[in-house]
Amino acid sequence: MTSTSSRHGFESSTKGAVAFGVTSFAGIMLATVALFQVLDGIAAIANDDIYLTGVNYVYELDVTAWGWIHLIIGVIGIATGIAILAGQTWGRLGGIVIASLGALASFAFLPYYPLWSLVIVAFNVFVVWALCTQLAHDETR
Repeated sequence: MTSTSSRHGFESSTKGAVAFGVTSFAGIMLATVALFQVLDGIAAIANDDIYLTGVNYVYELDVTAWGWIHLIIGVIGIATGIAILAGQTWGRLGGIVIASLGALASFAFLPYYPLWSLVIVAFNVFVVWALCTQLAHDETR
């Protein structure tokens, strides 16, 4: 158990400032990526003719179904990003889970919108890295 003076010392150190910055950046990135997923989901639900389907794919679902999946992950992701920015511990762990699910969903959505899906996968992987880095800093305290 750490005392409040040692915790304050960590928070005012360079390592603590970097950890805070990485966490804040991860929360902002998660909320931004989640917003993109919400917009992607709305576009798929409202007008599923906007996406072209290519060859048959193992994870083939109706575009409207993918829209609902992206919308749900996006709404939960926005809430989790806000929780990360508010300093909630569950937000960090939830952010890792939501960003991982978002990356998997975008990977499965590749045949419908390849470039956009790859960008979302990359951003989600970056969020997972940033949150795992923060969790590693928390364990060393």
